[in-house]
Amino acid sequence: MNTGYESMAGRLMVALDYPDASQASDLIRQLEGIPCYMKVGMQLFYAAGPDFVRALKARGYRVFLDVKMHDIPNTVKGGSHSVTRLGVDMFNVHAAGGVQMMEAAKDGAEAAVAETPGLVMPSIIAVTQLTSTSQQMMNEEIGVSGTVEDAVVRYAKMAQQAGLHGVVASSLEVTAIAAACGPQFQTVTPGIRPAGSGIGDQSRVLTPGQAIARGSHYLVVGRPITAAQNPREAAEQIIEEMMLT
Repeated sequence: MNTGYESMAGRLMVALDYPDASQASDLIRQLEGIPCYMKVGMQLFYAAGPDFVRALKARGYRVFLDVKMHDIPNTVKGGSHSVTRLGVDMFNVHAAGGVQMMEAAKDGAEAAVAETPGLVMPSIIAVTQLTSTSQQMMNEEIGVSGTVEDAVVRYAKMAQQAGLHGVVASSLEVTAIAAACGPQFQTVTPGIRPAGSGIGDQSRVLTPGQAIARGSHYLVVGRPITAAQNPREAAEQIIEEMMLT
């Protein structure tokens, strides 16, 4: 396999936003052989449970468990311990929970790794502002003043202070995050829409090529692949666009 293709495919996270394991498994069969990440979100995880994650790992996939933990530090520590023991490669928490909560997430994961021979420390990333959040919504509804970029960078600095590995943010903020936290601080970017596709319920979007050019480490793509007539062809076209950057 072409190493450039393999490298970019490994930076594509396919969002398995399905209501049950059967539909998700059908898509996985169609993508067989593409060495991408699989993102398991709340809908699928609540329906299919930990066994689905274990099955993905058994098939050799890297798994991003997107459950956005946000609770008191001790509860997040316990949740972090549990999902780390599943063998996930990445999971996330909400930066809005604060530095102490994010530190607790790291502590829970480290404890699980220490207790389990062969277990590898997952990347823990913090959600900054959802890509469905507009400037007006953030200011007027959520009550956070300033620009979206200012809020994202502040949360990114908090996540780095807590010892986390990166953040979830729009590709539009990646350059500012790298300037504030360094280019190695991971950026996982949803809101990716290939040229010509609708933006749906997203507000801050870029194409795959634009996102890679700005420095995004991982691209999360859902409906442009999962709702495509030919999901495999759609995924491969996205990877090709990533490679052209």
